[in-house]
Amino acid sequence: MSNKLPAFDAFIADLRKIWSQESDTQRRMELARDRLETLVRDPALQRHSQSWPSTEGRKNLLLHEDDDYGFVVNAVVREPGRLGGVHDHAHAYTAYGVCYGEEYLERYERLDDKSQPGFAQIRLTGTTLGAVGVVDLVPPWAIHAEQGGKGRSCAVIVRSERLVGKVLQHNYDPTTNSVVERSGPEQIPYRLMI
Repeated sequence: MSNKLPAFDAFIADLRKIWSQESDTQRRMELARDRLETLVRDPALQRHSQSWPSTEGRKNLLLHEDDDYGFVVNAVVREPGRLGGVHDHAHAYTAYGVCYGEEYLERYERLDDKSQPGFAQIRLTGTTLGAVGVVDLVPPWAIHAEQGGKGRSCAVIVRSERLVGKVLQHNYDPTTNSVVERSGPEQIPYRLMI
């Protein structure tokens, strides 16, 4: 028996089953999104998330990295009014599920032809409210930014694979029309102890 939250153990077991039975990454992540909706509605997880440490300063809590299947489960804790940077996750899928508070997911489209290094013209196309129990699936190369709400928020994130330290992602600055490649956030190992 694990010393993690029972709902989280069940969630990881479900993800491992999905990855073992489904080879298509998009379909895996659609099924993972459905399971994440159940997890972030779990009252024990919601209570527990209120004590998680802040991840401000380009950090993620690393809750699980699967050695067999390569998916990763992170958590982020955003402070009120947080302004997130515009970025993509390269070729990986990402599912964000809010378990406490609220945040906003901004989506952008790229307008230029990608021919000029370091230049990217992007435009905001929409904003989605991420309230408790809401899960948003972000496809590969999708340009987006997570923004904080009025209060503190916590979200659990499923990534189709580990990117940090392995793959460069893009960070965009819409005010200067610039784009740079860099590693993703620092991964801080964190156990969901009961």
